[in-house]
Amino acid sequence: MPRTPSSPLHLAPVGMTPLVRLQRIPAGRGAEVHVKCEWMNPAGSVKDRPALWMIRDVEDRGLLDGSRTLLDSTSGNTGIALAQIAAARGHRVTLCMPANASPARKRLLELLGAELVLTDAQEGPDGARAIARRMAEQEPNRYLFLDQYSNPMNWRAHYEGTSLEIWDQTEGRITHFVAIMGTSGTFTGVSRRLKELNPRIERIAVQPDAAYHGIEGTKHYASTEVPPIFDSTLVSRQVEVSTEAAQEMARRLAREEGLPAGTSGGAAVVAALRVAENLDGGLIVAVLPDNVMKSIGEPTWDGKRP
Repeated sequence: MPRTPSSPLHLAPVGMTPLVRLQRIPAGRGAEVHVKCEWMNPAGSVKDRPALWMIRDVEDRGLLDGSRTLLDSTSGNTGIALAQIAAARGHRVTLCMPANASPARKRLLELLGAELVLTDAQEGPDGARAIARRMAEQEPNRYLFLDQYSNPMNWRAHYEGTSLEIWDQTEGRITHFVAIMGTSGTFTGVSRRLKELNPRIERIAVQPDAAYHGIEGTKHYASTEVPPIFDSTLVSRQVEVSTEAAQEMARRLAREEGLPAGTSGGAAVVAALRVAENLDGGLIVAVLPDNVMKSIGEPTWDGKRP
């Protein structure tokens, strides 16, 4: 549906975000590096896509009758997307979030009407998810647990949407796809579709290089629960990126390309450029999950790990 000035959020389109080729940051010996600017979604991140799909799914199945509250765990972006879409569609939402989430994210979620349950910061996203699961089990008539980490609507939103956008925007010339992983929904959904469209496309999964890191919204799989929706058979190559490298690339993207990406996008571009170093040609697409606006005041931007 075309976007119009009077379209409410729940009718406004999610997706069709710009794909931009890097112009000033060198990409090796001849490969093109393009970035998918996901902060152009209505709630400001790639998480708009699965949030909308998860909410529409429970609506279509008749699971929301006005008596139940949507429930999920989040480190920020999914919660913001769920809260904004839920507000526009008339639903209540409760979010379990680590207590060390940024004040800006908490204030925005409260502004959008979400009820926050702050969980132990030391237990991170896994702890928040465990609390949400327990709440749903204890009060099943009150809460409807979406569980983004295991919900197939998470990866399917990207299988049906993001992947086809990238394929069309590159006119099928994409040779490498790069995404950093949190729930793995973006990587799994896009990679699954691209593998069907062209099995020769390499699919690069990016993770932080340490358990304790400052790359917002991502997971170090070796030290945390691996999301049930993650499909390891789709991984052509895995690249680990440090917090410092991700931060520095985010600064470069802003200063040299005019792209104010967050640290997760910075990490994806670091990985994309490493891949490009060994290529004489090709077209690499990296996902920028969000921009820096919600995290610019956090201590990790001073080069400190949490």
